[in-house]
Amino acid sequence: MIVVTRLNGTRFAVNPDLIERIHESPDTHLVTLDGAAYVVLESLAEVVELIADYRAYVLSKARDFPTITGYPLSLVRTDDSDDSDDSPDDTDDTDGAGPTVPLQPRK
Repeated sequence: MIVVTRLNGTRFAVNPDLIERIHESPDTHLVTLDGAAYVVLESLAEVVELIADYRAYVLSKARDFPTITGYPLSLVRTDDSDDSDDSPDDTDDTDGAGPTVPLQPRK
């Protein structure tokens, strides 16, 4: 979240991933994906810098996570899979999504 200031001096946080556009005319307007608009004291350049700093912070935190070993994520079953039953687990069509297709091993 980035913290910005309304024209009346109150501060609030906004999720920068939900900001669709920012424009100055002369006040700075933040327009979110749902169409909400906020007028803030910060300049366009300051808001862009806040967003860049926020994203750099998120990336630095992600690098600090420990490396996890174990099963790799995959959409395809690997040869070392423990599932010896090759039949699909759910072949009925009760949910309307169609039958479940078994995963095939990598070649």
